[in-house]
Amino acid sequence: MHAAILESANPTPVNDPPKDEASQYLRQKCPACFGGKKFGNKKESDVHVSVDGNFNHRHLREAGDSPHLHIPEYYIPKEQVDAVGDRIDRARKQKPKPRQVIVPDEAVDECEEGHIAGTGTNVKTSGERYDDTGNMALVCRHDIPLLLANIDTPGEQQKYAVALIEKLFSMLPSNAYVAVFYDIGCVLHRSLQTYDILPADTVARLTFSTSIMHAYGHQWPCQLVYNPRLREDLGMTDGEGTERFWSRTRKIISVTRTSGVTRIGAEMRDGLGDWMKRRLKNVETQEAEARIKLKECGVPEAELRQLWQEQRAAQISLRNHAPARLKKDLENVIAIQADLDRVDETIRAASSILGQGSDVSASLKQLAETHEYLSSKVDDLYSSLNILDTFPTLKHLPFAAVHKLLLARDLKINVRKRAIGSFFEYDKLEQAAGGRAQALGTKLHQATRAAISKRKPAFLSAIRRFNKYCDELKVLLNPDWGIPAPKPLPTTIHQLKETSHLMEDVWIEPMSGPIPRWLESLDVREGIRAMLKLDRCREERIRLGREADNMSCWFGNELKRAHLAKTNAYAAT
Repeated sequence: MHAAILESANPTPVNDPPKDEASQYLRQKCPACFGGKKFGNKKESDVHVSVDGNFNHRHLREAGDSPHLHIPEYYIPKEQVDAVGDRIDRARKQKPKPRQVIVPDEAVDECEEGHIAGTGTNVKTSGERYDDTGNMALVCRHDIPLLLANIDTPGEQQKYAVALIEKLFSMLPSNAYVAVFYDIGCVLHRSLQTYDILPADTVARLTFSTSIMHAYGHQWPCQLVYNPRLREDLGMTDGEGTERFWSRTRKIISVTRTSGVTRIGAEMRDGLGDWMKRRLKNVETQEAEARIKLKECGVPEAELRQLWQEQRAAQISLRNHAPARLKKDLENVIAIQADLDRVDETIRAASSILGQGSDVSASLKQLAETHEYLSSKVDDLYSSLNILDTFPTLKHLPFAAVHKLLLARDLKINVRKRAIGSFFEYDKLEQAAGGRAQALGTKLHQATRAAISKRKPAFLSAIRRFNKYCDELKVLLNPDWGIPAPKPLPTTIHQLKETSHLMEDVWIEPMSGPIPRWLESLDVREGIRAMLKLDRCREERIRLGREADNMSCWFGNELKRAHLAKTNAYAAT
């Protein structure tokens, strides 16, 4: 799809706003976000925007291009995007800057590998057939599109998001703070902290978060920092405005394959008042539910806040993340152990089937001795990984307990990834429930069902194996060691979705003293969730009030301009 997807015949927006307000372009797009003159809110950020790419809006190379009759209003030029890409390439060749590590790099690396947009090298669209392979959009929290960029690379590279963010800042006052919601916000944030991609002043005024739907595909330590429902000051903003924008524009996909200029109406601004009324009603409902759960848990709110801080500090700890090399080596050892376990089961089955003949018994005995020898070598190989150097606090634990504990930890990470994929698939099947969205067509419904059925056996097998490890660890782990045994997981998808401890890793760090209440008590865990929801609702109320003030300020200014224009017109006649 080429540049003029949205209704537009205006020149490129002015980049130099007055010192105390956003540019006229932004004020006209969303007066709730940009209509006011109060900027500089570092704690809660002045503006919330989301960024995302879409590879369905693309343009056939063979269709050519129509005459350029106007300068696109929404799209930033390709030259500007490419200049940002060149700057990123040059910055990555320089020595990385020292930075404060909040989320362990091992966790962010896993997030990067787990998302298609993470590395930017995954081929999503054929560049031979399409000259524009997709679109990158930046929308405000009211789902109003602000800026777009054509994607002309096979994958979703960081240069598109950075170019859109840079353009947005050029139209804001120099003291404006912006919160950016992005599927891989953790990865982009680390890049901006590590390399001189954007000016230091701009990076200092940026806050990153993951979008709510994709947050659960991230590692738990990453969620503790970047999940918008777990971090402070982001209210009920979900960061999924780009997804809703793509949904609204899906009907023009086929048209833009062969057209050079297409227009659609952008009327979201006219519905801002209704949007705020709906949001406030939703906040009131969720607030009431959270207050009930907070009361039912029976734990004072002040104590819950203290327990939540302890949980965050403990679960973000660098010590809970093995280096990538160790993890890879450990996975190889675990794979060998799994093969040996299968051989052991085969030998036992053969013993019961083939009988007790002398020749058979001798052969089976020899196989058993060989298996036992190989198992001992696997134990030696495991010991050679020097796991205890990485986790020195586990030195006093027996090998069997440490081995099973790390197996359970890695297996739960695997189960969580599979579960999140299943959640998305089931959400697609049920998206029309209660009239929330359009139902899937028969073809897509059948394809989704087939995909679920294909993966279900392996998924259930992984859950059962994890639950088996949980039972074994209850026996292996001594309560005096201070390591709580992991809790088993339900085997039905709907129960699994409601399981709060699914997102938490298996605990592998010995504790001094009793097991923390946030880890042991279900009431405390439910209370913390209710407390966080109540906090987000309070923040949302404050933001809605600020946005109402912005709209009033903007509307007042528009009335003044209309009155002045009318007065000048009368004076001219």
